[in-house]
Amino acid sequence: MLTLTDQAQSAVRTMIQDPQTPENAGLRIAPGEEGLELTLVAEPAPGDALIDDGGVRVFVEPQAAELLDEQTLDAQLEEGQVNFFLSSPDAPAQA
Repeated sequence: MLTLTDQAQSAVRTMIQDPQTPENAGLRIAPGEEGLELTLVAEPAPGDALIDDGGVRVFVEPQAAELLDEQTLDAQLEEGQVNFFLSSPDAPAQA
């Protein structure tokens, strides 16, 4: 199952704290034209897997769930923009 780093949890939490965002909103991950698409949605689509990690809701489309099994979602803030990326738990640590 996909897990989230503390940075990814914080980034998603910041996104869903907007007062105009619905209470049960979350980050949805689904296949897109150029890889995986991450979008903020009000609720999961039928069939989506729900990952509740650190109080952060992530909805994963079934096809994407297969690709993301045993992966870790991380985030980095660059120039005011959040960039999400995947890392495998068995990937070598970077110095």
